[in-house]
Amino acid sequence: MSFWTNRRAVVTGGAGFLGSFVVERLRASGCQQIVVPRSRECNLCEKADAIRLFQEAKPDIFIHLAAVVGGIGANRLNPGRFFYENAAMGLNVIEAARQIGVEKFVCAGTICSYPKFTPVPFREDNFWNGYPEETNAPYGLAKKMLLVQLQAYREQYGLNGIYLTPVNLYGPRDNFDLETSHVIPALIRKFCDAKHSGTPEVVAWGTGNATREFLYVEDAAEAIVLAAEKYGKPDLVNLGSGQEISVHDLLEQIRQLVRYEGSVRWDVSKPDGQPRRCLDTSRALAEFGWSARTSLRDGLQKTIDWYTKFMVSQKTISA
Repeated sequence: MSFWTNRRAVVTGGAGFLGSFVVERLRASGCQQIVVPRSRECNLCEKADAIRLFQEAKPDIFIHLAAVVGGIGANRLNPGRFFYENAAMGLNVIEAARQIGVEKFVCAGTICSYPKFTPVPFREDNFWNGYPEETNAPYGLAKKMLLVQLQAYREQYGLNGIYLTPVNLYGPRDNFDLETSHVIPALIRKFCDAKHSGTPEVVAWGTGNATREFLYVEDAAEAIVLAAEKYGKPDLVNLGSGQEISVHDLLEQIRQLVRYEGSVRWDVSKPDGQPRRCLDTSRALAEFGWSARTSLRDGLQKTIDWYTKFMVSQKTISA
């Protein structure tokens, strides 16, 4: 029998980008009872709603993926909102899990919680050795406090809570809104739109010198479901591909895959964000046998293909 055969799972954010793939992975793994709460019916920023969710859904496994998040621009515009709503949602669902009871609580953190200047590759032992990069700090610190809460609740109440720290995610169904998106969907949209309209130039943020690591969303979903099955320790676990790339080289890869032949202008008045990001993912392999399988190039091609089809479908609908 599958681990999931007789277990009931709640996935907050299950209708979103990462969550939708986690729900699909759960179904493929044999989970037949999955509850996806919607914010219009259950506001997790309200403690009473969080407790009601546990009382009504009666989960065995609770996977908390819901987040208010965006790229550098969105973080700069919404520091207060991003701090409060992410902290409130997490505090409330973890407290509800303590009060009502749950077999396991799985919490997704963020790479933004790491210190601005962290030795590369980022190891979990360096998680507390400094303050996060300023533009991401309110969001990163809100998510970071949930690790403290889970560890404290494990010690005092015996709550089996685990904390996973994924690096920047990308893939089909991502957020391609230029006002709030992360770097990969933003660049894909800019190049695809510019190619379609014949625009001779694309503007990119920053200098291009900062480095990032990216994890394909289906690989992340696999990791979360595996960890829910097999991991039960208080220590955080990094989830990443282990492949570091500069934003400049990333842009060139996307430009080539889209086949955009215009020029690129770097707007150096815009921030680069954290100087470098690349994770040590050896703990995930050792603890629950997971490592990323999708190369960046393959993942980018899948994402571009999806966005291209999405654009066509949207134009068909609007017509």
